[in-house]
Order: sequence, then C-alpha cells, then structure tokens
Amino acid sequence: MDMEPIKVLLIEDNVGDCELILKILESSEIAEFKLTHTSRLTSGLKLLETGKFDIILLDLGLPDSVGFESFKSTLELHPAIPIIVLTGLANEETGIQAIKYGAQDYLVKGEFNGKLLVRAIQYAIERKKLEGLFIY
Repeated sequence: MDMEPIKVLLIEDNVGDCELILKILESSEIAEFKLTHTSRLTSGLKLLETGKFDIILLDLGLPDSVGFESFKSTLELHPAIPIIVLTGLANEETGIQAIKYGAQDYLVKGEFNGKLLVRAIQYAIERKKLEGLFIY
C-alpha cells in the first residue's frame, strides 16, 4: 500500500541548511516527503493559509522574524500543525522555551543526522495527533 508523502514546510533562510535538509528527506528510506521551502516567516505563513502541511520545520533566525516570536506567531495562527524548531547552538535555550510553549521538538542545526530528523518529524506528527485525543 502506498502512503501519502509527508508534506513539510521548511521556513529557513540559510541555503546550505535548506539543501542539507532537502537531501536528507529525499534520501529517506523510512518515509516519503514533499518539501516546500521559503526563506521568510511572512511567506511561510501565507503558504500555510493556502496549502495543507503535515509539519513545519521553523528556523528561529529569519530575516523578517527572530527568536521565540517566530515560533509564537506561527503557533498562534496554526496550532494544529506540529512545529519542529531549528536553532543554532547559541539559541538552544530558545528551543527549550519553544518546547515549553507547544513546539513538538527542537533540533540544533549542524548536530542532527538524517535518521534523527526523519524520526523527529514522524514523532512530532504522531504526538500532535494524540494531543487531539485527550482533554487536559
């Protein structure tokens, strides 16, 4: 049985990081991915209005939004879509703060491999599904 590809919105302004993530997802043997990329938060939020995505990979250092506010804006507008925050080593504390406020995970750029990224995406989607089953 063929499974639908996982639709990923990558909001990332660093070309090298974007190419690495694309290569990782294209080479995955565990799942199939369809990646849509934008380098700005504003264009990412517009894409979220018009398209259906299964997950958001969100860099916290963007040209038009920086830090926790990037995550907060995205979560407020699209709370049903799981978000994995991508941070630099210096922003690891912000990643932890995002987890406290509803991010499914955070990954430090340059410190994850393909298996970890794919697993983080799959787990984030499943955890978000479970959130809808429980009343807190």
